[in-house]
Amino acid sequence: MAALPVVRATRYVDPLREGGSMPGLMEADDDGTYVVKYRGAGQGPKALVAEVVAGEIGRALGLPVPDAVLIDVAEDFGRLEIDYEVGHLLRTSVGLNYGLDYLPGSITWDPLVPPPPDPAFAADVVWFDAFMTNPDRTARNTNLLEWHGRTWLIDHGAALYFHHDWGDPLARTTDPFSRVGQHVLLPFADDLAEADARAHERLSRNVFEAILASVPDAWLAEHYADDPVTVVRERYLAYLEARLAASSVFVTEAADG
Repeated sequence: MAALPVVRATRYVDPLREGGSMPGLMEADDDGTYVVKYRGAGQGPKALVAEVVAGEIGRALGLPVPDAVLIDVAEDFGRLEIDYEVGHLLRTSVGLNYGLDYLPGSITWDPLVPPPPDPAFAADVVWFDAFMTNPDRTARNTNLLEWHGRTWLIDHGAALYFHHDWGDPLARTTDPFSRVGQHVLLPFADDLAEADARAHERLSRNVFEAILASVPDAWLAEHYADDPVTVVRERYLAYLEARLAASSVFVTEAADG
């Protein structure tokens, strides 16, 4: 699995005033346009760690996640921004931030609009979100986009909630994730045991190691100052391996939901 490419921000296009993170639409020196989540936003770098880890695991599972980059914001980038809130956000987000490829013309997926999703796809997404402990794929907030005939997965910053209260990460790996019962795709999902088998074929320690290597050191160091980033990465790795080994717990919870 290749490391996430690093691009340099060249123009701030527009704020996307959704939720507390206030992502922004930005252009970069690779001629791409990205929806950017900022390290200086209220959720802080942990949300960006979750975006990288969950997004790349989703991609490893074969799920449609927009292409991601690390987008470098220069120190003087926000100095001429007339919107105080945006300017402050840019000034506190100097360095690497998280960007997803912008999908122009995409619309929010609606479970009431036919056709229904493919049952195997629905099961794979339910499994993925339960594995990542992602609470943000509900009927109220689907975090799914329709674009070019496919349903795309976005916004994973709330996943991996164990890292907001670190404690013993292995103690959280057997969490059945009861909120999976509210998953917007659960009513459409077919055999979750088969989704579990597919996931185990695609995920492994090597996959997790490659994904965690893409997380910038600065994001890990900012909130874990007492530990070297190598130790922090190892904690995430241990959690993901143990969570995968305990997948029957959340598969059973989802099937009963």
